[in-house]
Amino acid sequence: MTAGTVLSLLKKRGETLATAESLTGGLVAATIVDVPGASAVYRGGLVAYATELKAALVGVPNDLLAARGPVDPDVARALARGARERCGADWGLATTGVAGPDPQDGHPVGRVYVAVSGPGVDEVRELTLTGDRPAIRAGSVAAVLVLLEDTLVSARFA
Repeated sequence: MTAGTVLSLLKKRGETLATAESLTGGLVAATIVDVPGASAVYRGGLVAYATELKAALVGVPNDLLAARGPVDPDVARALARGARERCGADWGLATTGVAGPDPQDGHPVGRVYVAVSGPGVDEVRELTLTGDRPAIRAGSVAAVLVLLEDTLVSARFA
């Protein structure tokens, strides 16, 4: 169970977590808080579904959003940083992308960016997911949690 694993790792380290979500609409947060004891680590999250809220609530630069739109690796990185900063957490996770059923601004259905921001880390992964809207959203949740787990267990952070 990846959510349980990352919460356990963060608890052992005395570190906290926050989230900023777009296409997942709160599913990352819901997955995290489904784990008993999550409150020891999880500070909170922001759901910024509308593009302008990514700037207003999470702090994504308006010029970045205007130039590239919301489905972009640098936007994902800024969302993860914003989650950390706005929620006062050590680590931030973010999701942005196209869940479908239609493409968005030239991006195909299933194009997703997940990001982690933490001490000395700002990493983004691009995903190409398949399936229907619920499958793409679930795959995004799993992928962002795996990204954090991979980061936490890397030799750099062990």
